[in-house]
Amino acid sequence: MPKVTAHLSISLDGFVAGPHQTREEPLGVGGEELHRWHIGAPTNDVDKAMTERILAPRGAYVMGRNMYAPDRGDWGAEMWRGWWGDDPPYHCPVFVLTHYPADPIEMEGGTTFHFVTGFDEAMERAFEAAGEDTVTIAGGASAVRQGFEAGVIDEIMLNHAPVVLGSGESPFAGLTDLRLTPIEVHASPLATHVVYSTRS
Repeated sequence: MPKVTAHLSISLDGFVAGPHQTREEPLGVGGEELHRWHIGAPTNDVDKAMTERILAPRGAYVMGRNMYAPDRGDWGAEMWRGWWGDDPPYHCPVFVLTHYPADPIEMEGGTTFHFVTGFDEAMERAFEAAGEDTVTIAGGASAVRQGFEAGVIDEIMLNHAPVVLGSGESPFAGLTDLRLTPIEVHASPLATHVVYSTRS
């Protein structure tokens, strides 16, 4: 079975997105502050290395609808095609969790978004697509929480930003028995990057 990883930028008070996500505020109010370490061209060597790491080739991704799109409910007449332009950074199959199935969307660079209605189905299809390559749960909070609940995540990289959001989306809500072991720590002025194992 492929290795399963996850990665999230997270605030000091434990949120991976701010409140009130919209097309104008795709990460919620204040949420963009969590990602200053890799938005644009990182200037710190640690941030550069961590950016390269999260963009390294994968076999497949799973993500929640909240990460893929700002809208809720039916997709509507004009299907949203993601935040990333015509050439998203994934370059492999991406399985998007949604209550509203839709036809796959093929993008440039090898990324195809597939829309599936259950976490187990998304992981099964991701494993099949990835072969022996890594499967990454890219976010958001709900998708990663489901990964922990299912016991499939081997490692998670949390990029701890020195920001307090006050409210928002938490990947750890309700996970009272979760125990993680830090296996790597890398720091910059904009984030402390910690890789945690669930298996140690």
